[in-house]
Parts: sequence; C-alpha cells; structure tokens
Amino acid sequence: MRFGPPPPDGGPRLQRVDRTGPRTGRPTLPGPATELITLPSGVRVEQLTTGTGDPVTVFAHGLAGDIAGTRPLGSAVIGRRVFFHFRGHGRSDVPPGPWSFGDLAADLGAVADAAGATRALGVSMGAAALCRLLATDPGRFERVVLYLPAPLDGVRSAASVQRLERLLASVESGEAAMIADAVEREIPPSVRNTPAGWSFLRQRVDQLQRDGLAPEIESVWSAPALAEERQLKDFRGQALVIGCVGDETHPVAWAERIAGLLPGTELEVFDRPAILWSNRAALRDRISEFLNRPYVRKP
Repeated sequence: MRFGPPPPDGGPRLQRVDRTGPRTGRPTLPGPATELITLPSGVRVEQLTTGTGDPVTVFAHGLAGDIAGTRPLGSAVIGRRVFFHFRGHGRSDVPPGPWSFGDLAADLGAVADAAGATRALGVSMGAAALCRLLATDPGRFERVVLYLPAPLDGVRSAASVQRLERLLASVESGEAAMIADAVEREIPPSVRNTPAGWSFLRQRVDQLQRDGLAPEIESVWSAPALAEERQLKDFRGQALVIGCVGDETHPVAWAERIAGLLPGTELEVFDRPAILWSNRAALRDRISEFLNRPYVRKP
C-alpha cells in the first residue's frame, strides 16, 4: 500500500492537511481534469486526454514520474494524446505487489487499446515497459519513441537507485521540505533559482504530497524487462530512440544498445543532459517530426 493512510473514499491518494510546501505567495495552478479508467485487469489508472482526431498516441512516464512531466514531449504531436499514470503513481491504483514489467506492459497495452492508439512514447521505465509490450506484440504500434530508455536487463545505475530511495523516503516522511529537497536534485543547478524551476518544484511537491508514491514500484526491478532482448527484432513498425551524453541515470550506451536491437531504428543523441530543461524545443520538434509523419508499412 502507499505510504500514509488511505483517504475516506478508499482511493489511492495520500492526503495531508499540514502541507508546508515551498510557497511564494502564489498557489500552484490546478492541473487539467483527469479521469480514472478501469482496465480489464481491474486496475484503475488515472488518464488525461488532449487533442482531437487521429492518430492517437499514448505516453508512458518514467519511474516516479507523472503526467505533467510527460506532457511537454507531446506538445507538438498531432491527433489525440493520451497520458496516464502507471500503477502506484498519481491517483492510479496500488494493487498488491510485487509487480513486474509484464504488469506495466499490460497496463500500457490496455490504455492504448481503450484509446485506439497506434503510436506510443515511453520515458525511461515507460520505455522499458513499451519494449516488453513490443516483444510480446510486435505489430501493436506503427511508431514508437523510446526516450532515455531504462535498461532491459533489470540492472539500474547507482544514480537511479539512489534517486528512488530519496523520493520514497521523502514521501514517507510527509514533510514538504524533505520532498522538496529530493525533487530539487532532479532540477539542473542553472534552473533551480528561476521561475521555471520554482514552478516545477511547487507542482511536483504538491503532487507527491497529494497522491503519494507506492513503494511497490521498486519491486518492478527484481527481474529484467525482457527475458531475451532479441525478441525486439520482430518489431514491425518504426522507432525513434533518444539518448543523451552525460546522463548518469540513463547512460547513452543503453539507448544505443536498444536502437541496435530494433530494426530500422532512428537514433538521436543529444549532447547535454537534462534535455527537457536545456533543449526542450529541439526535443519537442524531433519527437513531433517523427510521430507526425504519415505511416508507411514495411514491406
């Protein structure tokens, strides 16, 4: 179960009345309205849909991530965009653990099926879950983007392990100052004392205090995302893999390895870490240029 007692309605949120998050006299703006949908497995996940028409693209966040952090990646993608929270994140359910990448892939596939998505983007853990889905259903998507993919062998970097430990401990404490300290480490030093950095920090602290973070997410890493990486060679769509030089949490070698497994993959490597902060426009344009192309079926 999540840290903290469940609210009276039985939902997964972590409510605290003594929040003391970072304040500047201006409250955080309310986020867009989301909905809870029930998947065939019985797990309820929080979902946000934006845009209209086809194609439909589903966006899967990374470990301890959220919808708000994934939305910028789809801001220039045409058609309908479906963002969701994996189990244990946001307002999504926390079913009994342990969990596996098979569970995450099933959640992702069910959200995509319900929305009629033909394209998908996965971030870090979400990218690994997407790879698991492609291995079991190689024809499921026409186009996929794997952004800073997590390792498929289940072995995380020390930086990634420490990041999750800090976040879980801070959420367990219930102290806004401790959560803010853990979140601030994810913001580049050059951005921390800027309006953009403060806004991100306030939003993220509010979200983690409100919704919590399930410790069960750590159990996902007890086994590899794929039993055999060569299963990806059967993928029949087009893929874009995005890596970044100097990212200690997502070494560029992982992106290069996964790109080598997927046939006909485009590999884009940015030369500075923290791409969403340092080169957001170029990242957004690269993703939208790839996903907005008309699909051409492979012979």
